[in-house]
Amino acid sequence: MNSQGVIFDMDGTLFDTESVFQEEWNRIAQERGLSLPKSFAYDICGTSGDPMNRIIERYYHVSDGTEIQYFCKERVSRRLLTKVPEKPGCREILSFFREKGYTISIGSSSPMRQIRANLTVTGLSSCFHALASGEEVEHGKPAPDIFLLAARKMGLSPSRCYVFEDSPNGIRAAFAAGMKPIMVPDLMPVTGEMREKCFAIFESLLAAKEFFERNENG
Repeated sequence: MNSQGVIFDMDGTLFDTESVFQEEWNRIAQERGLSLPKSFAYDICGTSGDPMNRIIERYYHVSDGTEIQYFCKERVSRRLLTKVPEKPGCREILSFFREKGYTISIGSSSPMRQIRANLTVTGLSSCFHALASGEEVEHGKPAPDIFLLAARKMGLSPSRCYVFEDSPNGIRAAFAAGMKPIMVPDLMPVTGEMREKCFAIFESLLAAKEFFERNENG
């Protein structure tokens, strides 16, 4: 077994589901007579729990974001029951890391039931040695808790772990965990802060796979 680990965020990184979340966030806002600015997507991506509630409260003008968070996740869950769209290169990069003996896990803000459901629908459950969910830790991203938990579940030190993320909050979390953050942008642009914190930035999972292949062969 390779002594290195790879932690994948799920929504927007492995699966093309972040756009589904944004559609539902906006639909809920419209039902309440609101229009969400572009900054909402930047702030909400990669969060969970109380940090997500605080963002919801600010943008939806409510005193408690718990109910809206629940409604959004339930609507997304129903949409993903039969089909979970995958990001290009998802299967290829997972196969590559498995063949090279890396320990592989998911570190996602989503509930564990959603992580398991997505893996069941896609048939990818066997690709992962461990799963870590935002509901298992006290502090969600951008705090490092989820990724540190994933590393413990894999039996690896943080410095031995690469983290694939699409969101700024996820990159901040991986950086704070002392890991090697790799950004594959989805909805969020690459900023100067992201370039400073990232080990590498790739336009796709396929491009990332090609990079690691060259390193393995070099």
